[in-house]
Amino acid sequence: MSVNPGRPQSGEFLDYYGRYINLVPEGNISDILEQQIAETVDALSSFSNEQAAWRPAPGEWNVIEIVGHLADMERVFAYRAVSFARNSPGALPGIDPDDFMTDAGFARRPLADVLAEFAAVRQASVTLFRSLDEAAWLRRGVASDNDVSVRALAYITAGHELHHALDFPKHRAKRI
Repeated sequence: MSVNPGRPQSGEFLDYYGRYINLVPEGNISDILEQQIAETVDALSSFSNEQAAWRPAPGEWNVIEIVGHLADMERVFAYRAVSFARNSPGALPGIDPDDFMTDAGFARRPLADVLAEFAAVRQASVTLFRSLDEAAWLRRGVASDNDVSVRALAYITAGHELHHALDFPKHRAKRI
């Protein structure tokens, strides 16, 4: 049985991330993260290649790139979480998601492949979070020059996905 750490409180994360955390429903965050795997895969698996590759505007990400971005950012959030949960000393650097996307090459891959990658990354995160004890959930560290708790990182991960999932319907609606 995994620990339910409760919702992070103000002061455990940069205010900017409140927009993600506020999207997360009540419940055990590990269960929510696990449920999101099937929800996201189900929501996107019926997209045609054209829908998945469609860009709302030049330079905006398509669905394949959004899913790849979710996987990459989840890796970053999970690294931060495991570092802080294990009391690793020192601050962690920030990242620029647009810089990550420059050489990621997600758009050259099929949606099904990138979805499978996302699901594998998420399952690894769920396994990590389920392994944490109460003390680990409350530990904090510094990332991108800001203090953040392990439990806030879990909620940011779930909320970040929910934030981007709001864009999926406009891609589905596009008739190519």
